[in-house]
Amino acid sequence: MKHGITLLILSGTLALSACSTPPTNAQVGATAGAVIGGVVGSAFTGSTAGTVIGAGAGAAVGHEIGRRIK
Repeated sequence: MKHGITLLILSGTLALSACSTPPTNAQVGATAGAVIGGVVGSAFTGSTAGTVIGAGAGAAVGHEIGRRIK
């Protein structure tokens, strides 16, 4: 469980650090949503599948919310 969350946080950090321009609100929202969704999915299911599904759903929701923020 801890390894999945750590991997998720590190991959999000790496993805944002690779940008040559500042991240957009949609990118920040997707990253934050993925992290939060992964943590919630892991907490509710205790499985890797729950973590991955939670991260994916969180990223999609976070992207949409970030896209709508001006």
